[in-house]
Amino acid sequence: MCGRYRLSRRGKGVAEEFAIEEDVEWSPRYNIAPTDQVPTVRQDAKKPVRHLTLMRWGLIPFWAKDQSIGVRTINGMSETAASKPAFRESMRSRRCLIPADGFYEWAKLGPKEKQPYNFGMADDSIFAFAGLWDRWRDPAGKEILSFTILTTKPNSLVSAIHDRMPAILHRGDYDLWLDPGVKDPARVIDLLSPFEAQRMKKYPVSNRVN
Repeated sequence: MCGRYRLSRRGKGVAEEFAIEEDVEWSPRYNIAPTDQVPTVRQDAKKPVRHLTLMRWGLIPFWAKDQSIGVRTINGMSETAASKPAFRESMRSRRCLIPADGFYEWAKLGPKEKQPYNFGMADDSIFAFAGLWDRWRDPAGKEILSFTILTTKPNSLVSAIHDRMPAILHRGDYDLWLDPGVKDPARVIDLLSPFEAQRMKKYPVSNRVN
């Protein structure tokens, strides 16, 4: 599971990192939580142009009766996303990147005590979670764009603390993952393998991220 993460770059820096011309209003955040509006990267359906868009964390499927389902869909298992009703249409044609430079998991120290750790790249560089997005309209016609972060089995760095980790994509795989013309989930499922532990690092952080 991934229930908290960070993105400490400003909007312009995020746009430059993902080769996007326009940026969004975004200041560094070190404790991003579900339902927050955060930057995502998606690709135009008609031409290979990337867009940086603020979306709500917690995917609301287009068919949902109300937005409350979003609190249960902040994560999706990569192994089953292609078949789950909440995710399967998005897995086919609405895939996105979720920019980040760290995510948090909690190690149990005792019955009531936990120590949060930040996980990120060894060189502190920005990276991208594999995400899915959808478009939902409320009864009044207001549009809400929302997303989920896909998870996968943990690598050796994460496994000591948690049995899942967010699916982190390699830069060379961004175009394939974003391409809305790739409709068969089987063509992208291999991109969701655990990221190499030797390219990452972890360190303890304050309990204030909880």
